[in-house]
Amino acid sequence: MRLLHSLDLRGWLLVGTAVCGVALAGAVATFGSSARAGAALEERKLPMKFSWVACEPNCRGWISAVGIITADTPKEFEEFSRGRQLGGATVVLDSSGGSVNDAITLGRRFRNLGLLTTVGVSLRGGPSTRPAVAPEAYCESMCAFLLLAGKKRYVPEAAHVRVHQIWMGDRADDAKAASYSAQDLMIVERDIGRLAKYTFDMGGAGDLLSLALSVPPWEDLHELDPGELKLTNLVTTDLVADVLPHVDISAPAMAELAPKTQARFGAEPEQASKSTKTAEAVVPTGSVATPAAATPK
Repeated sequence: MRLLHSLDLRGWLLVGTAVCGVALAGAVATFGSSARAGAALEERKLPMKFSWVACEPNCRGWISAVGIITADTPKEFEEFSRGRQLGGATVVLDSSGGSVNDAITLGRRFRNLGLLTTVGVSLRGGPSTRPAVAPEAYCESMCAFLLLAGKKRYVPEAAHVRVHQIWMGDRADDAKAASYSAQDLMIVERDIGRLAKYTFDMGGAGDLLSLALSVPPWEDLHELDPGELKLTNLVTTDLVADVLPHVDISAPAMAELAPKTQARFGAEPEQASKSTKTAEAVVPTGSVATPAAATPK
């Protein structure tokens, strides 16, 4: 797949396709139309956006986080959270992954707020239906590490969590034929170190890093099975009520989900004082995303 570049883009990318999935619903939710599935895929092409999904009076509601993690995402979350009482709330992730170091920054913010995490496609309620979350979707690449930031973490059976290696963005399309310098290797090892520290700080297991870093960009992403989700400590509960109390689970059909393809996402410098460059990724269907306006900082 092609990667859409920002100005002067040259980056580190975590290889992975993503779109996270969960089903949580009080009323029966329907998501059977191709048009609605296509709309959800379109959202996943864009930089991550946050919104509050209210489901009173029987539940508190949740934070919907949809899209690719870019250099602007931590700032977008701070703007979204301003004036809101988000402590202990649940984040429902529907993400194609994104910038490694910006995901780390966002994940640490999630943990500081004591947020809970799950994966899924948030479905807005209508006049006669309540909001719900569809499970048949994907959480890949850095989405898995953002999931890890939750104080409690739930992944439904219908969801797919998949991981892949970090790689050079400008050489990921033909990784075997590309040349690499000592500087390249230094950056790779530096970013792996940052990701490792974050993983252990969040309570993740070394098995998560081992599984992700064993899959090169020329292979399919590795999908974590239920045993591996627990082994890596990505899942801390089997009960949806632990992350979304008073919300029943349902499994509406979701049409035309992404096939097993690869997308590649940018890793950014961890320090806020350094220059940050971001990449926009294509949706995991093979079609090219329209890049959002992005200015390197």
